Order: sequence, then structure tokens, then C-alpha cells
Amino acid sequence: MSDATRTIRERPTAPHLQVWRWHITMATSILHRMTGVALYVGALILAGWAMCLAAGPGAYGTFMDLMGSPLGKLVLFGLSFSVFFHLAKGVQHLVWDMGVALRVPAANAGAVATIAFAVVATAVVWIIAAMTGAL
Repeated sequence: MSDATRTIRERPTAPHLQVWRWHITMATSILHRMTGVALYVGALILAGWAMCLAAGPGAYGTFMDLMGSPLGKLVLFGLSFSVFFHLAKGVQHLVWDMGVALRVPAANAGAVATIAFAVVATAVVWIIAAMTGAL
């Protein structure tokens, strides 16, 4: 066996976030994953609501007080943003799966549209909730 075959080469390393320049599609991809995790948390909150509803008026009242608190409203606001963002980003992924809007300018425009939709839809839902007295 020659010396060349016994030489151990270092494993190649993949580029890290510090190497890449941040761009909007990268940020929305990461936010898409984060909102997916937030929706799992929302499912647990929904399950807690159902259990409190089944447990009776006392447990349900406690749950509603918690969700009506400033912290609860902040969580619900974040969940509503997560729903709309995850929905819009999922639609963008479906468009990409059809082979459309894959070039950088179109992908960036789709990312901006995704964020804009999520912000506007969340604001509209919360404004309607405030106008109808649901808050």
C-alpha cells in the first residue's frame, strides 16, 4: 500500500449560514418551518381548549381567562399570523412544484407577497375581532 492511499483527507464541509448572504427566500423558508412548529403548539392549545370544555364551566372559564390575558392574546395573534403565513408559503411551494416562478426575481416577489398576505390577513382578522367585540 502506498503512502498516498494511507493519507486521510479531511471531510468536505457544507456552507454554513455565515457563508451565505441572507436573502428573502431564505428568510421565508426558515419562517415557514418556524410557523409550522407554531401550528403544532396551536394544535396543543386547541386540544387543551377541548379538554377544558369537556371538564366543565370552571376549567373552561380558567382557560378563557388565560387566553383573554395579554399573553394569551399575544399567543393567539402569533398563531393567526402563523396560519396565514404557512398557508401562503404552502401555496408558493405548490406554484414552485408546477415549475412556475422559480427564477430569482419571481421567487423574491412571491416571498414578499407571502409576507404581505400574512401581515394583512392577520391585521384584518384582528380588526374584525375588535370591531365585533370578540377581544
